[in-house]
Amino acid sequence: MAAKKKPAKKAARSKAVESALADLVIANRILANEGVIDAFGHISLRHPERDDRYFLARSRSPELVERGDLLEFDLDSNPIDPDGRTMYSERPIHGCIYKARPEVKAVCHNHAHSLIPFGVTGNEIKPIWHVAGGIGAEVPIWDIREEFGDTDLLVTNNDLGASLARKLGKHRCALMRGHGAVVATHDLKATVFVAIYLMANAKLLKEAREMGQVTYLSPGEVKLTEQMNFKQRSQNRAWEYWARRAGFKVTAND
Repeated sequence: MAAKKKPAKKAARSKAVESALADLVIANRILANEGVIDAFGHISLRHPERDDRYFLARSRSPELVERGDLLEFDLDSNPIDPDGRTMYSERPIHGCIYKARPEVKAVCHNHAHSLIPFGVTGNEIKPIWHVAGGIGAEVPIWDIREEFGDTDLLVTNNDLGASLARKLGKHRCALMRGHGAVVATHDLKATVFVAIYLMANAKLLKEAREMGQVTYLSPGEVKLTEQMNFKQRSQNRAWEYWARRAGFKVTAND
């Protein structure tokens, strides 16, 4: 009898890639712990060494994601080595944004409850809080029905994903009518930061509007606060706090 062939060993990843993937696991857990994501939603990371690839977990609730759940995809959201694992149906959100925005390094799609009323009423979300400056001065709203008619509202192919990416444009955030939001930034930690404060700012904005006239951050204040919030020391401090709350022994700014 012919000897059975041993399965080919998977190529080892560099330390830089493994470190980035470890952070992607933490990002999943943080977003779940902070209430941005529940059983649904996901966050991805562009491959640190290949701009034409990205990493995203298999179809699993973010609170449960582990290193072995992470899969690699091309920008058409085809898996490189699926190994029989079920994938998120909405992965085209990620691939299409990476394809449209070369500077984007991480993408989050979530269904944060405080965002939904804004998407279905057309009420604008603008930053009113200094730590929310990173959401940008404008958050566009994408309505899938305008271009595709009645659907189940999920972004499950590249035509839908490309439409969403066009609405996002050069912004960091976009709402999805009756669905949730996307956040896309230059860095994994920054994407987590913006996703959390987009959700928190929406809650505070609704409360403020119920009390009376709202004073929003000016364009100049938005620019200056986002510069402050995206400094490494600010990002590391927030990341350490959220990571510890999610059960990870992370130390920053030493």
